[in-house]
Amino acid sequence: MIKWNLDFSNGEEVVSKKSLYAEAGVDIDKANRLVSSIKDVVHSTYTKGVITEIGGFAGLFALDHEKYKNPVLVSSTDGVGTKLKIAFMTGVHDTVGIDLVAMCANDIVVTGAAPLFFLDYFATGKLEEDVAIDVIKGIAKGCRMAGCALIGGETAEMPGMYPPNEYDLAGFAVGVVDRDKIIDGSEIGVGHEIIGIASSGLHSNGYSLVRRLLFGQLSLKVTDIIEELPGGSIGQILLTPTKIYVKTVLNLLKSFKVHGIVHITGGGFQDNIPRVLPESCKAVINLGSWYVPAIFKFLKNEGKISQEEMLRTFNCGIGMVLIVPSSETQEVLLQLKALHEEPFLIGTIEERKQNEDSVVFTGDNLF
Repeated sequence: MIKWNLDFSNGEEVVSKKSLYAEAGVDIDKANRLVSSIKDVVHSTYTKGVITEIGGFAGLFALDHEKYKNPVLVSSTDGVGTKLKIAFMTGVHDTVGIDLVAMCANDIVVTGAAPLFFLDYFATGKLEEDVAIDVIKGIAKGCRMAGCALIGGETAEMPGMYPPNEYDLAGFAVGVVDRDKIIDGSEIGVGHEIIGIASSGLHSNGYSLVRRLLFGQLSLKVTDIIEELPGGSIGQILLTPTKIYVKTVLNLLKSFKVHGIVHITGGGFQDNIPRVLPESCKAVINLGSWYVPAIFKFLKNEGKISQEEMLRTFNCGIGMVLIVPSSETQEVLLQLKALHEEPFLIGTIEERKQNEDSVVFTGDNLF
């Protein structure tokens, strides 16, 4: 992508006899064809601020100074993890790009910032054009869903670095928010309520455990269909893209004061919610207050995983958490439903005593 950086030398001197370089495993002509093939896909993500074209050395983006009085840039980087292994096993590569954007864009919007642009890194041992195009199509789709522009990237062909037919992905995003509108949790107080927004499934966390259980202990195949798991084959369920909450959150912030936002990723509730809580506060989560998708129940039961480990490994059905004043809770819930989300009132903020956990679970068992 933008060159897409087309760095196929990897620090080596690029020899003039490119046929010899191709014999060594690096095909520059193939890479150039890839750039040509993805031009329209990349352009479909461009927004007002993009002032660059695919093929340059860097991506350029002009900040709208009329829209932001005191702009603060917000950045995030992430990957898809071993969910990529499911793409390799199924041969389906057009969804993991959505995951890549989601993991970065969701982390940016929790600060109240709007994602502006995105860059990706695609590395493989041998470049397969069709696979790369499918991945980039997914990235572009994710960018459109997040409202940001795909303005650059790197495609690295590195023979011997990766097993055949495998690749790695990393993403980088930058957003912007006015300084006085930054959401950092500092205004969270006792009596505030916690709203959870439903996830689309596993999102992009816990896949090392999932793969060991499903394909190791249970000896399942990605093509298997399990009666108690709606949504298709095992592979299709596991490849369900991470939900992108950007437009939902930004819409809410136009009308409501949200004092804290949490992206539930690796570490689950216990490790992510405390990242926005003042020292004097704890989150009391009411287990049983939201719907848990079947895949989580299946994993817990078949893998004999404790509820505590489930809550710390997976999102368990809640992908994003909002902490709001109790006076606005009902209106926020209604607005989320109007935005076609599935929200739940899952807890409250209470006073935290010395040496007490930041997150406390109460109520019925979750599963």
